[in-house]
Amino acid sequence: MTISRVILINVPEGQEADAERVWKEDCSTLMRKQKGCTAEKLLRSLDRPGLFISYSEWDSQVDIDRYRDSEDHKSIQSESRALQGGRAVVWRYEVVE
Repeated sequence: MTISRVILINVPEGQEADAERVWKEDCSTLMRKQKGCTAEKLLRSLDRPGLFISYSEWDSQVDIDRYRDSEDHKSIQSESRALQGGRAVVWRYEVVE
């Protein structure tokens, strides 16, 4: 079963370019190398400036849990919290096939 992980990220006005740079250079690279992560994208809202979604697909919950316990995940959390000034909102979805 593929699991899609959706993370809502609110970035303060004026920090959008920094958020995109950090995600491309640091966060995305770390996520894509994780076992079980088959896709990862950063989506920028066309309607609300500063609103981003991190979208990733995973082979299993076990892979997500392993990633969440990793040093890479801690690094990504640190980077993203510095940009948004708070906690990200995370949802998980099962892909209907």
